Amino acid sequence: MAHAFTPGLKVSRKAVIYKERRLPLKGEVVCKVGDRVKAGDIVAKTQIPGDVETLNIAGRLGVSPEDVKEFLKFNIGDKIKKEETIAMTNGIFGYFKTIIKSPITGTIENISEITGQMILRYPPKPIQVDAYVDGEVSEIIENEGVIIRTQGTFVQGIFGIGGEVRGEMKIAAKSNDAIITVDDITPDCSGKILVAGSFINENILKEAVTVGVKGIVVGGIDDRDLKSFLGYDIGVAITGSEKKGITVVVTEGFGKMNMAERTYNTLKEKEGQIASINGATQIRAGVLRPEVIIPDFNLKNEELKSVDSSSGIQIGNIVRIIRAPYFGLIGKVTNLPPELLKIETEANVRVLEVELKSGEKVILPRANIELIEG
Repeated sequence: MAHAFTPGLKVSRKAVIYKERRLPLKGEVVCKVGDRVKAGDIVAKTQIPGDVETLNIAGRLGVSPEDVKEFLKFNIGDKIKKEETIAMTNGIFGYFKTIIKSPITGTIENISEITGQMILRYPPKPIQVDAYVDGEVSEIIENEGVIIRTQGTFVQGIFGIGGEVRGEMKIAAKSNDAIITVDDITPDCSGKILVAGSFINENILKEAVTVGVKGIVVGGIDDRDLKSFLGYDIGVAITGSEKKGITVVVTEGFGKMNMAERTYNTLKEKEGQIASINGATQIRAGVLRPEVIIPDFNLKNEELKSVDSSSGIQIGNIVRIIRAPYFGLIGKVTNLPPELLKIETEANVRVLEVELKSGEKVILPRANIELIEG
């Protein structure tokens, strides 16, 4: 049977999901293979060296660099508190002393006999990585992190903003094509992940932040609303580091776009359960998609599917069309011709046949679809 690998959006109700949790630099892994972990449990930790502060000791004391050490009250490696006296001259008859106090709490890292300057370093900054999802440690990445195995619902978005957050799922839209209003953002939405249906605008985002909504999953958003909300244009770089008080996962694209009915129904089934979401997106090299993960450990092993799509498109797969004139429509793959077909651009490409919900069958380039896993 012919296959085509399409790294498209995945929507799976019963999935096995592996999440890599890695430190930005080497550190300590604090769990072992087989450990059961909660989303908020720390699985690895390290420290990033603090920033440095430079003091011109020789210049401020009015002495030569090689004589600086005789006026110092501390040595290299000593810890020092802010406002403690670092260096002091003897003065005249005990008066007119020049005193230099530490501008920071930290450590004396170096004293140069050539320049007479001292380097102070702020305390190291602790960095901790949590599990992000409830699950089990399936693999240890030595001195760097772990891989967590979980199971449940997995939904990928096409674009997002904001980092990792967790909260209870709440359905804010009555259907996949409904558009919520500011009035739908009520106080009981605080701390929740809202499923918002077709579209949200800047006013809804601002109200959600005011109320304390942790995240929103929605079909579409206008790029102008997004720019106004963020205060700048989203470029081609990775998103996810925005500090706007909310994470947004867009499942379909820019503009008023109905959330795929399958996606909406999958999320609706999970209302009231705890979800982990991440808006981080990278569209170019090293594609990174925003995601929603809702763990469910009541599923049986035989029900589970891996979210890895590397096995390729197969007959019977459910796909979403991502190019005009059928953009956004969902159908089932009914044929995978092995031969190449010439399309309107005169290019010879691999194609597939998709049966739409209306019963119509269309022939499309395989690059024009995204896989939706069951």
